[in-house]
Amino acid sequence: MSQDSTFDRERKDMVEYQIRRRGVSDKKVLKAMLRVPRHLFVPEQMKELAYGDEPLPIGEGQTISQPYIVAYMTEALKLHGRERVLEIGTGSGYQTAVLAEIVKEVYTVELIPELSDRARAVLEKLGYQNIHFRVGDGTLGWPEHAPYDAVLVSAAPASVPPTLVEQLKVGGKMVIPVGTDFQELVLVTRTETGWDEQRLIGVRFVPLITVH
Repeated sequence: MSQDSTFDRERKDMVEYQIRRRGVSDKKVLKAMLRVPRHLFVPEQMKELAYGDEPLPIGEGQTISQPYIVAYMTEALKLHGRERVLEIGTGSGYQTAVLAEIVKEVYTVELIPELSDRARAVLEKLGYQNIHFRVGDGTLGWPEHAPYDAVLVSAAPASVPPTLVEQLKVGGKMVIPVGTDFQELVLVTRTETGWDEQRLIGVRFVPLITVH
């Protein structure tokens, strides 16, 4: 069996056993997770681990999230397909690709230039044309293109950053890990006067670094 065939089988098993059977049912999310070749977003020496049920280091002190968490966070946004989404923390570019499979436009911000460049190279090689890249402080978002229909944050601040909420449309949703020693995934909904928060599950993400 070729390596590509092996990866295809492992990806199908990942979606079935790690994601669908744990309760993720959004067909758009499941289809995206089946399509995106996760092994292309991990370091060469870790390709054989790409479809395991765990996060993996990608260099620069960062990680690629556990597949289930990627799917869970994406489903939590309840995406329909025509949205413009802001992603904070490009990282490997894997979550970026999953979003790009579903929505109209993805605006992704990464603090570390080396990671942004590496992710961009992989995503462009895969043919994505609906992703816009920025290197900068993720806590500031990307205000020039606001408001967004949804925001996905893949690093954890101590509390919900108001700056990111303000870049959401009223009624828009943001999924974000929040906390320091103990983290929870929080679903934020923008309202006319502020925002509502819904606590989801316990998680473990790298800290969201700010430089301003």
